[in-house]
Amino acid sequence: MALDRTLELRERVGNSKDADFIMENIVELFTNIELIPDVGQYYTFVYIPKTPEIVYDQYPLVAVTDIFRWGFRGINYHWRAFRNYTWQEVVGQLHHVYPGELDYMRELSYEKMVNK
Repeated sequence: MALDRTLELRERVGNSKDADFIMENIVELFTNIELIPDVGQYYTFVYIPKTPEIVYDQYPLVAVTDIFRWGFRGINYHWRAFRNYTWQEVVGQLHHVYPGELDYMRELSYEKMVNK
């Protein structure tokens, strides 16, 4: 199943660098969703922080390392750094990315750095 999702995604997005288009297709195909992530698992999602004057990745791809009452922490592969995510600022659900899909997902250019 995981291989099928990345093959379908590859067919749909081709060589596109349009982050919105790519994320739209990910949301349509990666339908295994969770409200609360599991430590050690990979997810992608839409994130819009409330903090003013901040640069952020609107479509992070993360490996979750810690869960807290306020949210979670993980390694954002687009930033190549640990980042914090609060529950209220995650838009929608977390789309589970399986380990076998991670290499392809890291190759995609769907990071969307926004300066709020």
